[in-house]
Amino acid sequence: MTLQLNTANHDRDVVGMTYVYPVVSRRAGGVSVGINLNPNHACDWHCAYCQVPGLVRGSAPAIDLQLLHEELQSMLERILHGDFMQQHVPESCRTLCDIAISGNGEPTGCRDFAAVVRTIVTVMRSFRLAIPLRLITNGSYADKQTVQQGLALMATCGGELWIKVDSATVDGIRRINGVSLSPERLFHQVKSMSEGCPAWIQTCMFAWDGLPPSTPEVDAYLALLTRLKADSVPLQGVLLYGLARPSMQPEAIHLAALEPLWMEQLAARIQAVGYPVRLSL
Repeated sequence: MTLQLNTANHDRDVVGMTYVYPVVSRRAGGVSVGINLNPNHACDWHCAYCQVPGLVRGSAPAIDLQLLHEELQSMLERILHGDFMQQHVPESCRTLCDIAISGNGEPTGCRDFAAVVRTIVTVMRSFRLAIPLRLITNGSYADKQTVQQGLALMATCGGELWIKVDSATVDGIRRINGVSLSPERLFHQVKSMSEGCPAWIQTCMFAWDGLPPSTPEVDAYLALLTRLKADSVPLQGVLLYGLARPSMQPEAIHLAALEPLWMEQLAARIQAVGYPVRLSL
């Protein structure tokens, strides 16, 4: 039976490659070619809604740059010049929208992130691709030299960041993202990364034990956005989304999707701060 990709299936092993996997992305709006730099399922965060099975604490392993080059070359060849789209993708989604450095953990934990970006850019240029190269990140390695070098290269070829901000309180970040992180450090990470490459904030909102985020939680989140705006941090806007696929973490028992009206009201409040919002329910 031919496998059909959809927004509910983000299996990293769908094509049997180590680093490269295609998905139908509801936020990108079509087919996204993912780059998984964490085949060891290791991340420095532990987000309650994470869909990675067997998630462990750690960082990305050493990357085989030649294998990454070969896999990305092969995948793009199948998508652009083969029958991959016709065989595996619903007709309404058969557009290659981006290449996304994402996967089973925090990708910027890779020890030579800049070399990874150079490899991806080299392959993209060989196909003369005019699509975004996106990095989906929690920002925790914002100050690493190799990360800043990679961001600078991305910026020269239409790159874009999606930086995770799910909460702006110490307690909320600890509960949702599984780390001890101050709002001040969070502000610094967002500012540092967005100054290196065009960036969107990426926010997942959901109910916990049947209750939506509290008023203090929402107020703190909006206050962070207001501060970023006042400080002229060059953000493109906010990607606001809810739960679409089940969490593979123990915290899954606490999580549920929020009502569309709640999400729409929050989107309106974000817009009132001055940021465009892309809402995905």
